[in-house]
Amino acid sequence: MTKLSFGLTSIFILSMYPCLLQAETVKTEEWQIEADKVIRFDNPNSIVAEGQVVLTKTRKLPPKPLKKESAQSTEWSVLLEETPHSQADDTVTQETDPNAPAIYKTEVTIKADWIAYDMENNSIKARGNVSIANDTDRLIAEEGTFNLDNETGTFQQATILRDSLDLHLEGETIEKTGFNTYHIEDAWVITCQVDEGVTPPWSFAAASTKVTQGEYATLTHATFRIKDVPVLYTPWLMVPVGKTRQTGILFPEVSTSEQGGFSFNLPLFVNISDSADMTFYPEYYTNRGFMPGMEFRYALAPQQKGGIMASYLQDDLSNPSETDYWESTDYTHSNEDRYWVRGKLDHDFNNGIITRTDLDIVSDRDYLTEFDSGLTGFEGSQNRFLEAFGRGFQNKTSDQRENTFKILKSWTGMALEGSFLGINDVREIDSSPTPLWKLPSVDFTGNRLIGDTNLSLEWDADYVNYYREDGVGGHRFDIYPRLSMPLPLGPYLESRAEAGVRDTYYNIQSYGDSTWNNDDSPNRLLGEFHTEIGTTLLRDFKTKISDMDGLTHNFRPYVQYDFLSDTDQDDLPDFDSVDRQDDVNQITYGIDNFFNLFGSDQGRDTARDYGNIKIKQSYDLRSVTSDEPLSPVQIKMRFNPFKQYDRAQFIYKTDIGVYGNGSSHTVETAYNNSRGDYLIFDYRYDDLDSNDTHQLNLYAKAQLWDTIFAAYDLEHSITESQIIEQNISLIYQPTCWSVELRSRYTPGDTRFSVLFNLANIGSPLGFDL
Repeated sequence: MTKLSFGLTSIFILSMYPCLLQAETVKTEEWQIEADKVIRFDNPNSIVAEGQVVLTKTRKLPPKPLKKESAQSTEWSVLLEETPHSQADDTVTQETDPNAPAIYKTEVTIKADWIAYDMENNSIKARGNVSIANDTDRLIAEEGTFNLDNETGTFQQATILRDSLDLHLEGETIEKTGFNTYHIEDAWVITCQVDEGVTPPWSFAAASTKVTQGEYATLTHATFRIKDVPVLYTPWLMVPVGKTRQTGILFPEVSTSEQGGFSFNLPLFVNISDSADMTFYPEYYTNRGFMPGMEFRYALAPQQKGGIMASYLQDDLSNPSETDYWESTDYTHSNEDRYWVRGKLDHDFNNGIITRTDLDIVSDRDYLTEFDSGLTGFEGSQNRFLEAFGRGFQNKTSDQRENTFKILKSWTGMALEGSFLGINDVREIDSSPTPLWKLPSVDFTGNRLIGDTNLSLEWDADYVNYYREDGVGGHRFDIYPRLSMPLPLGPYLESRAEAGVRDTYYNIQSYGDSTWNNDDSPNRLLGEFHTEIGTTLLRDFKTKISDMDGLTHNFRPYVQYDFLSDTDQDDLPDFDSVDRQDDVNQITYGIDNFFNLFGSDQGRDTARDYGNIKIKQSYDLRSVTSDEPLSPVQIKMRFNPFKQYDRAQFIYKTDIGVYGNGSSHTVETAYNNSRGDYLIFDYRYDDLDSNDTHQLNLYAKAQLWDTIFAAYDLEHSITESQIIEQNISLIYQPTCWSVELRSRYTPGDTRFSVLFNLANIGSPLGFDL
């Protein structure tokens, strides 16, 4: 291969006739050409290269400065671990090594089968397998012209690929109008990676397109295509083509329901900064009206983040004149202004202080049940906040919504927590007493060993100021210290004893129209004692279970005694469970079985939890239970049969009454695998002591074919022979996009919805700042 390098200002004075250069090299600091054959012309002043032509533009980098040893600083800022004051380093000239070799960086590489270089205009013509690449883009064409000064040109039958290969642009003619700008005729755009020769799952086609790399593609007379079949047309469309989140319109949600009618939601995503964004949800229901929504998110650090959402609806259906709506749904709200404000804020500070804020304010008790699905519904919000913050909201049927602010500081063996609790009261009947607020509550807990002994001190101390609009509130101080230590009864027995006292003091206040007829400053003192004696037997069994070599069985029988003193509590207020402590005098006996699998993996010993079975019963020594002193037999079973990619858990709980007073049963199963399939089954039955609960919940998702998934959710009350909620979804999810068809049924309403999602177009559903 002949190699020729030339400069933009260098001119060789050759003959008037073309000259075939075989081995001559002309070299400068910017451009270099390589080809199988290179011909130089004087008139016009040009060079023609043929066969595996490579033209590169290089830039000489500045030399690196010499390293200097920094003197040790003795400033106070260093001793205090603070950032030292700037010494105006920009005024100091750093020395460089004059003998250091020059370093060059390739900025542009042009390849083709044939290139003609016009030295006077500093431009080229290229034919055959044309390729132009820089740090961010790659352009491929059949032929084209290119100006080397301003890096602009026109190319035929061209394709543009971004460095990450998730932006694909094609056109009959592509004009490069600037460093990162293009104009494309008869354009075809896709923002996800596909294999060569494969029809993309979705794309945009347009008569004319203007593209700014890293920002947007503006399409004129555009069609959205699925498998190259046009399905939507718009005269104008802007598509984000950047590597980061960008402002733009997201794909819509379309649905129809018996009550709401046809609805359409076209979200608008606004990228405020690298750490904050907003999404607007302008949703419209034909039978209800306009329902705007908004979401704001920020993330300053992994544990310094927040998200707030709000939705509002002036509900035409909630007008008292809509009798069909009220009769078919059995809803109880009477307001037409309907809204839901929710959010969470997490902040962990460097001094070990942690704060958590939770907002949940809804207009009425029916809102979350009625608007359960969709982008801004309860289910979507619940999943979104669970994924981002690890906690969601109360059950959608709860009519006392909790809003809290918590601040926590912890030390070794101790923790101090302060919190404020406000209640959004949406009960059907606004009656007295109203819900209790905590303004504030302070809880101090800890556990410490006393000296060098085995005696340990554990304590809970809390203060709460209970406030309510109408009813009895006041201040409560609760101090609950306990001493515990192991009992040396022998080498084969495990024993422990614990004794404590609990002192609770009240300062009662009446709010609203309520009155308190008992002592305003009551006090309660309780004593408790607990002791337990048990032993553990262990045996290994050689057996093949789930690719493990054996199973370890831990068998632990035990007996424990619990005592809590009896005291009159009728003159105390009843704020929460702390205020009513039933006396206890009982013996409990039981057997715990723990199973662990063991084996080896690549020469290393491994073990994992396989499950447990726990059985226990209590005998009540109090005289009031002398006729029926035995409690129900409690059995709990849990098994984890699989490991690694396939995970399964089975839980069974039952209470069996021994006096013919019924029983309760709970079955919980969960399975999921690496493919994304899951099955969750929850069954509850309880008729113990005149209870009446019988319910079945089922949640499942399965991959039917490569790109087709099905999902099914069911909440069914067997007691009332009624489906509480049912969701059926069919999801088509090929490369780079998905569409979900969902049917949702609740008593009185059925909703069908369609939700699109395209890869790299942007989505408000994940907290990925």
